[in-house]
Formats: sequence, structure tokens, C-alpha cells
Amino acid sequence: MQKQIIVLTAALVWFGMASYAQKGEDKLATFGIRAGVNLQNIYGNDVMGKKLEGDFATGFHAGVTTDLFVSEGFYLQPGLIYSVKGAQKTSGDVKSTQELSYIELPVNVLFKPTVGSGRLLLGAGPYAAYGISGKSKIKNGITAIELDAKFKSKISAAEYATALLSAGYFVKPWDFGGNILVGYELNSGLSLQLNGQLGLSKINPAVEDIAADKSKWNNIGFGASLGYKF
Repeated sequence: MQKQIIVLTAALVWFGMASYAQKGEDKLATFGIRAGVNLQNIYGNDVMGKKLEGDFATGFHAGVTTDLFVSEGFYLQPGLIYSVKGAQKTSGDVKSTQELSYIELPVNVLFKPTVGSGRLLLGAGPYAAYGISGKSKIKNGITAIELDAKFKSKISAAEYATALLSAGYFVKPWDFGGNILVGYELNSGLSLQLNGQLGLSKINPAVEDIAADKSKWNNIGFGASLGYKF
């Protein structure tokens, strides 16, 4: 139920901004859609403090944005994005994949100077994301294991041990971090955008009664997308 409330609240906030955009003058706010590909990884340390050695995995993102006019060339751009993140690793015949799906709320400060027949896009800002689903997949030859992610901010030592034995995993529901982006927007409203994202909060939960646990996971990724402003 908590997940549904979070998603519904985020949707109501965004649609409120979209209503303002549709009712206001074009120069005050502009409504848009955006979709593209993600290259995502999870960086940090394992339980022994050793650096994680995951590879980038392919995901995708899609959602809606609103450009709110601040001053000449400057805009505030909130959005509501569905984004698939994660990581993968291959060691010999064993391939493991983690996939995490989030509802994400980025709020970027956007600079849009006129360049040629359109506008350059330069932006940065924070994001907050809430995990709604995830899977852990391990394949060794013809043997395959697939388990769902469990979202909890804190787990017991028994839960941690069970996750290790079953090749499953627990993940914190909330993720926070920062975005940077660069792109180009044509006067027709069509745009191409490249972005980078760095997770600043640990996404693996704290483990009670295990002081020696040195694990720390953070999301990191890059992406490219096409957008259209109405």
C-alpha cells in the first residue's frame, strides 16, 4: 500500500504542474515527454569492504517533464520518470544480473541559450526515487535462479543470512542523488539529451547486529533520450 501511495502522490504533484503548464502562457511553462536508454551500474563495496566489480547493464527510462520559466534562458524542470536501473557481472560460466525499477522525481535547473535554429540544453539538479520492483537473476550453464527484490530500510541478521543462502537481496526503497544533462532542442519541440546520474545514498539496507558489515551500494548511470515539448 505504501508504494501505491507514493506513486499516486508523485503523479498528483506532477499533473498539478502539468495543469498549470497547459493553462499558463507558453513562455511560463511547457509540457513534454521523454524516453530513452540507460546504462546503469552499482558501485561501492561488498560486505568485506572489497570494491564491487559489476558491469554496466542496459535499462530504459520514460516519463514526463515540465519546463517552468524562471528568467531569460533559465528554467526549473521537474519530471516524473519510470527508470530501470541495476548491474550485471559475468565470472566464468556464471552470469548475475540485478534489475531495479524506480519511480523517479528529478528537479533540474536548466539553462537553454539560443544556438542556431534551436536551443542548447545544460542542466543539473537532485533527484529522489522510490523502488517499486526488482529481480536478482543468476545463471550457471543450464541452471537459473530468479528472485524478487525485497524493499526494506533495515533488516535483521537472520534476514541477511537467508538472502545470502538463497541468492536473493534486500534493497532500500528510497534512493537520492544528482543529475547532469546536456542536449539540444529544436524549435519544433524535438530534442536529444545525454545525461549522467550519481546516486548519493546507500541503497542496501543496514543490517542489525552485524557491525562488521562494510557493504555499501550506490546507483550510477548514463543515458540518452529523445524528447518532445508540446
